[in-house]
Amino acid sequence: MNIGFIGLGAMGQVIVPRLLAAGYRVTGWNRTAGKAAPLLEQGMRWADTPAAVSAASDVVFSIVTDGEAVRSVALGEDGVISGLEPGGIYIDMGTIAPDITRSLSAEFAKRGLAMLDAPLSGSPVTVEQGNASFMIGGDREAFERVEPVLRAIGPKVTYIGASGQAHVMKLAVNALLMVEVIAFGEAMALAEKGGVDRDIALDAFLKSVTAAPVLGYRGPFILEGQMPDVPLADVTLQQKDMLLVLEMARKSGSPVPLAAAANELMNACRGLGIDRNDFVVAHQVYRRLGGQTTDDTLGREASAT
Repeated sequence: MNIGFIGLGAMGQVIVPRLLAAGYRVTGWNRTAGKAAPLLEQGMRWADTPAAVSAASDVVFSIVTDGEAVRSVALGEDGVISGLEPGGIYIDMGTIAPDITRSLSAEFAKRGLAMLDAPLSGSPVTVEQGNASFMIGGDREAFERVEPVLRAIGPKVTYIGASGQAHVMKLAVNALLMVEVIAFGEAMALAEKGGVDRDIALDAFLKSVTAAPVLGYRGPFILEGQMPDVPLADVTLQQKDMLLVLEMARKSGSPVPLAAAANELMNACRGLGIDRNDFVVAHQVYRRLGGQTTDDTLGREASAT
């Protein structure tokens, strides 16, 4: 099975090597061609357009910025749909609105092609560790054909249902993740305000019943000097998903007050100029509100960038 891969950013940089290591021939494309260099050295092939990628592939993956970017690489000029042969499968791994997925899937079906929504839950760290998980929406038979490929990327694969349902589930998961991380920052600031050293409080949280995988790898970012230069998901990227959650909730009439509050903390991060950091930086908002700091190195560095 020949694999196409569109979107060679942070996630593509760790996913493609896993596909190559599993023995698949991978042909890739990225809007910024220079990002392909490390992967070309590992054996990935290059194509000049998404259509050329799909013409060389049985299955094409994409992981790009947002719904409009997915629409562009899928249906735009020289898009994936114009290169896939009948029976081909297009798999979008990003997080976008379910309605967009359903409309795109319908266009692929008109040409005898299948589109699956397969949002990946995890970060580059979890992919590298082999712990990433997929939720799948779309044609069940198409899913069964590509399941071995998905498991080469991450071992946890769950078929959710019809087209768009995986994105519904991923947005629900992201809402929970966001609330967990924001609540962690709130609780951490509370402990610090009470006089507990930050590193001691972090250790206690990670040994308690509240520990979750996301806190295991994100929690340490709040320690002095530990915020990564390249965030796993900065405030803007994470807020993009939260706005999708809020819109989905609005349309369905499902109340999400905690998600809405978490989104407001992202607004506060942007207001303070610390939004280029991983979104766990919301902990600093709570510290400022609690009077623990009036100036912050993170804020000064972000504003100067």
